[in-house]
Amino acid sequence: MKLVILAVGKGRTASEHELALGFVKRLPGGGDIIEIESKLPAGPKRRQDESQLLMRHVPDNAILVALDPKGRDTSSESLADKLAVWRDAGHASVFFAIGGADGHDAVLRQRANEVMSFGSATWPHMLFRAMLAEQLYRATSILAGHPYHRAG
Repeated sequence: MKLVILAVGKGRTASEHELALGFVKRLPGGGDIIEIESKLPAGPKRRQDESQLLMRHVPDNAILVALDPKGRDTSSESLADKLAVWRDAGHASVFFAIGGADGHDAVLRQRANEVMSFGSATWPHMLFRAMLAEQLYRATSILAGHPYHRAG
């Protein structure tokens, strides 16, 4: 199953991008990072535009996960369980959407199969991408029984 990170903003020259890409390249089913950028000024219209641009990359039959601080806090093991359910249901891909500074528009949250959080802290976008990529790798390692994830 292919795991795709959809992210607002360009970060190709950031060291965090290289870190995220390193984990994505190790995903057993393949992975990708797709970046979008809105040309609109900050505000509700920009949030709507960003959400529309993100959703254009998600096929109708794909799973969409919206990353949102108000979403359900998700442990590594819970993420692995979700991936297993989606994989076993025959889904070919899962898209993880990271919104811009103003978050996701309601339309994207409604389309999402899941709204997840990795805690209530606010993280810089590029660092969060790297953290998400690592968690995706960790979750696939848990499913594979790989020792990368060791629970004390």
